[in-house]
Amino acid sequence: MTTRQDIRTTEIPIGWFAAGLLALILFLISGARGQAIPAVSHIETVGFTVSDMDRSLDFYTRVLPFEKVSDTEVFGTELEHLTGVFGARVRVVDLKLGEEKIELTEYLTPQGRPVPVDSRSNDRWFQHVAIIVSDMDRAYQQLRTNKVRHASTGPQTLPAYITAAAGIKAFYFKDPDNHVLEILQFPHDKGAAKWHERERSGRLFLGIDHTAIAVADSDESLKFYRDRLGLTVAGTSDNYGPEQEHLNNVFGAKLHITGLHTAVDGIAVEFLEYIAPRDCRPFPRDTRSSDLWHWETTFASASIDKLFLTFKPDLISSGIVLFERPVLGFRRAAMMRDPDGHAVRLIEN
Repeated sequence: MTTRQDIRTTEIPIGWFAAGLLALILFLISGARGQAIPAVSHIETVGFTVSDMDRSLDFYTRVLPFEKVSDTEVFGTELEHLTGVFGARVRVVDLKLGEEKIELTEYLTPQGRPVPVDSRSNDRWFQHVAIIVSDMDRAYQQLRTNKVRHASTGPQTLPAYITAAAGIKAFYFKDPDNHVLEILQFPHDKGAAKWHERERSGRLFLGIDHTAIAVADSDESLKFYRDRLGLTVAGTSDNYGPEQEHLNNVFGAKLHITGLHTAVDGIAVEFLEYIAPRDCRPFPRDTRSSDLWHWETTFASASIDKLFLTFKPDLISSGIVLFERPVLGFRRAAMMRDPDGHAVRLIEN
């Protein structure tokens, strides 16, 4: 584990006037060249806060076959301004499965609050990652052998009347901190070609297809992810029936699902809008990055400033934060909330 004892800051944070002026200059330059404002290129990681890193690593590398990529301890002014948490000292571990990565963050100080024990899949703070498997029965048995807690009642095969998802097998389960994860198996006529190619490797767990987020209004979320960040809609599906109810473990569940992808192939984004039931609880307004229900989806961009020019985001960070040394793998970053409260981190190298 590498430890950064001191992080010195040369910038904290760019104010709206300065950021806007810089972005305007960049915009005019690019406009003069006939170039559109660049959007995000890809999802670098999907991350969440954990309470005990060693326990989480045991789960993700033993029960699931993730591989450790990096293990870093960070503190300092830059981190405080990025996370919005004063006095933050964190241990950050990147894990890889296939070609995709997740990021686990343990707040050594200050510790946050646990995931509410009565959380349901239609609560606005719900988010998960979907792990593709080559054999649902074998993957489920491996989870049962390791006494993993269920979120679904069991693996479900979506029926033929859900045309866009017919034949997909899926199961929700929980990690030690009650984060929900999904294993998913595509039939031969669905899913990206890379998943069927990876099946030939003989591996059981193949990688991460998407991160799914609960949303209140798909159209409002599209304004953020499609119109602001530049993602492209890949398809939609209206899912309902007993299989979907038991997958989400929500009685009467009827969902409008929208899939989006970035310019570069990798982890995608999926909206889960519950048409029914409508008793979804809102994202807690007092959420902090140290709370265990905090997830953050990290998008890489060639220019954060140009993205900021297109809209005034609901910031978690104090602005665009410059790291003197790229101890976390990037030099400039900002964190904000989408229309439902989910955290989005923009990074620029």
